[in-house]
Amino acid sequence: MATQPLTSDRLEFDDESEAIEYYFEQGWTDGLPVVPPTTDKVRKFLEWSELAPSEILGTEPTKGMVITAEKVAINCVMAGCKPEYFPVVLAAVDAICEPQFNLHAITASTMGAAVLMVVNGPISGELEINSGVSVFGPGNRANATIGRALRLVISNVTGAVPGVLDKATLGHAGKYTWCIAEAEDVSPWRPLHVERGVSLDEGAVTVFAGLSPTQVDFHASTDPEAILTRFSDAMFATGHGKGEVVIVLCPEHVGHLKAAGWSKKQVREFLFETTHRKASEWVRLGAMRDGEIDGDENVPVALSPESITIIVAGGPAGAFSAVVPLWGGGTNSRSVTKKIKESSR
Repeated sequence: MATQPLTSDRLEFDDESEAIEYYFEQGWTDGLPVVPPTTDKVRKFLEWSELAPSEILGTEPTKGMVITAEKVAINCVMAGCKPEYFPVVLAAVDAICEPQFNLHAITASTMGAAVLMVVNGPISGELEINSGVSVFGPGNRANATIGRALRLVISNVTGAVPGVLDKATLGHAGKYTWCIAEAEDVSPWRPLHVERGVSLDEGAVTVFAGLSPTQVDFHASTDPEAILTRFSDAMFATGHGKGEVVIVLCPEHVGHLKAAGWSKKQVREFLFETTHRKASEWVRLGAMRDGEIDGDENVPVALSPESITIIVAGGPAGAFSAVVPLWGGGTNSRSVTKKIKESSR
């Protein structure tokens, strides 16, 4: 493909440090230094994807902000990505622009959601995206920069700048970057992308409007029912009537479930059945209006077993899993899965 000229304005600086400071002053960073997006660096990303700079990748559904390939490439450079990470970011951008994800609402809301990206398929291993030790933490370039690139696109291209459009009361650290791979080599079950209709040998990214996770620890028993019952309090804390809630199971917990022969379907059904409480109790806790439902009626956290999304990730040692509630209860914003279109290079 012939090289096409970049369309963005070019800025000139005496040195790199001056450029970095200018980006801080303009509010184009996440509060951390960025890599200055030189013409050559941006072009390498576009060449990797074989996209024209002006190609429209999506439009933010509410404000109509147009997201072009060049704009995404610029923010990928700023985030510190390698060019080979670009297809993952492109798929995530495609996903967040779907109306059901409700990007404007989750970024403007006081609830403070972040975009959790879960990568599946062979590409996660090829790019060395972490699915293991400290999976939600620092130390891995792919996880850190891919998630950061998406956040910079959301801030710089769609205008969701903290204090301007982003009105989060608290927010959480996932708003800097939140990208993981599923530990498909550890899981005894079908991975997330296959459950959602993508072939096992294809790459995919799933985006969730995630609130801060609640860690669930349980070391007292290897019994599946005992392990899963430990999730009850964390799930109850998310409220009732959830269209989707995410459970991140660590390898140690998954190992015990696998040894006992439990399927993912059994896990979902057990979590669903054991997280009901009477409407009167929800009222007492301020999670439901009095009289909304008969007080003796049992009301579940999740709308159905299928509303519970299970992901396997984390380090091999330590029985620490997590519950991740979603913005709007997983109904006003729904997770989206997109295939990753890998480069032919």
